[in-house]
Amino acid sequence: MTETRMSRWYFGGIASCAAACCTHPLDLIKVHLQTQQEVKMRMTGMAMQVVRSDGVLALYNGLSASLCRQMTYSMTRFAIYETVRDKISSQNQGPMPFYQKILLAAFGGLTGGFIGTPADMVNVRMQNDVKLPPELRRNYAHALDGLSRVWKEEGIRKLFSGASMAAGRGAMVTVGQLSCYDQAKQLVLGTGLMTDNIFTHFVASFIAGGCATVLCQPMDVVKTRLMNSKGEYRVRFCLNFQFCNFLFFIIYLTSTLHLEFLNYCSKV
Repeated sequence: MTETRMSRWYFGGIASCAAACCTHPLDLIKVHLQTQQEVKMRMTGMAMQVVRSDGVLALYNGLSASLCRQMTYSMTRFAIYETVRDKISSQNQGPMPFYQKILLAAFGGLTGGFIGTPADMVNVRMQNDVKLPPELRRNYAHALDGLSRVWKEEGIRKLFSGASMAAGRGAMVTVGQLSCYDQAKQLVLGTGLMTDNIFTHFVASFIAGGCATVLCQPMDVVKTRLMNSKGEYRVRFCLNFQFCNFLFFIIYLTSTLHLEFLNYCSKV
């Protein structure tokens, strides 16, 4: 009798928290670059300015909010994608078609992005505090303090500022990370040149990371500005949201057709 194995989706959330601890300084610099009204500094210059003005530890401002975001956003999307994928694959006695992986990943990312919006918004604010004058800083002590203060001072609706963009970005990232990872790994193994080992996982992860970055970068910039704004980006938000919807549709069609073609060629 074959043993039924439960999908360990929670490892995805735990791994995301570990990754956030390592990449948080880069994420903080990214937020600072994205909230510039004009391009005045590049990555290295921005990092040096943060260290000179507030010290090395300032690169970890908002780490608690980043971990809170990963425990809500990443855990949700991994739970939905991994659980449903394994269930459908066991019923079909084989891997899901790529278009189904894309749709499932988009749904999981959309749900996770919305659920993780409050923690994401506090994370952006805590990271951006360093570049503000002392009198304008919000000075949240930690993630829970930020969430409670936003609720009390600005209302519960403010906690979901930028939720549409966060959800859209979550869908893009999850399509790039999870569905593209699964498909890339399937194609690499299908060539017969590699076995299912750590190097194959690395190659598939490298491909998936590139896909996720290309897909989500436009929405990530708009999301960051929305969450850090005081209402000045409403019109621009609508225009960019429509543009990103169109961009997602085009990328979805081209990537699906291209990878399905590669999959067909690998079987010939």
